[in-house]
Order: sequence, then C-alpha cells, then structure tokens
Amino acid sequence: MESFEELLNMLERPAAKPKAVKRKWREIEELKERHRLKKELCDMDWTIEPELADIEL
Repeated sequence: MESFEELLNMLERPAAKPKAVKRKWREIEELKERHRLKKELCDMDWTIEPELADIEL
C-alpha cells in the first residue's frame, strides 16, 4: 500500500477521471482512520504498539 504522503501528493496532480480522485480520497480517508484508531489503541494501553496493517476497519 502506498504511503500517506504519496496519496496526498496524488491529489495535488490533476486526475484523468473523477472516479480515480474519489477512490484516492477514500484511500486517504482510510489511512487517516487507521492512524486515528492506532492512536486510540495506544492511548488506552500504552504497552501495545499495533501495526497499521493489523488494524481492520
């Protein structure tokens, strides 16, 4: 999966199709949600360090 920064950079470039932009935006939103969930998990139990790939939405 692409990194968060790469996905943000893709949004800055003009897209060929509106569907591609929507798909990329959804991927960015998913990454943001995973980061938010990871932070919540770490706040609840600081002894664990979950990987983003392990977090299912």
